[in-house]
Amino acid sequence: MRFLLAVLPLLAACQPQAPDGSPAPPPAEAKPPAGNMDISHPITALGTEPFWSVKVEGTTLSLTRPDAAPVAFKAPGAAIQSGRATWVAKADDGAQLTLTIYASECSDGMSDRVYPWAAEVAVLNQDLRGCAVKTAEMPPGG
Repeated sequence: MRFLLAVLPLLAACQPQAPDGSPAPPPAEAKPPAGNMDISHPITALGTEPFWSVKVEGTTLSLTRPDAAPVAFKAPGAAIQSGRATWVAKADDGAQLTLTIYASECSDGMSDRVYPWAAEVAVLNQDLRGCAVKTAEMPPGG
């Protein structure tokens, strides 16, 4: 007990203090680094000319285009690197789709909408470019 009584004043003296001697406020909450991407929620990537969309829900990536039937692809998850996430997915027939999302603002080019991420899709010998967002945060009309 004597030890605790002797140590408590020393611990109190080690606490950060404001210039006026009062206890300093707690440090501000750390913000995630720029480029930090939360891909734990469903994501929608989309583009124009040609129109296309890829929805990522769990391990399923669904490609939709107006000139073709929707195609479902399966991916075990995304490879995460600084400022980007990449899914390599396969359809039942063996076709491959690669979706890469970049932590970079993006405009769809046809409206005033701005999305938090840019997107690239490589599928069926075609490269598509567009934007991406968490599906729940999709702008109206997007």
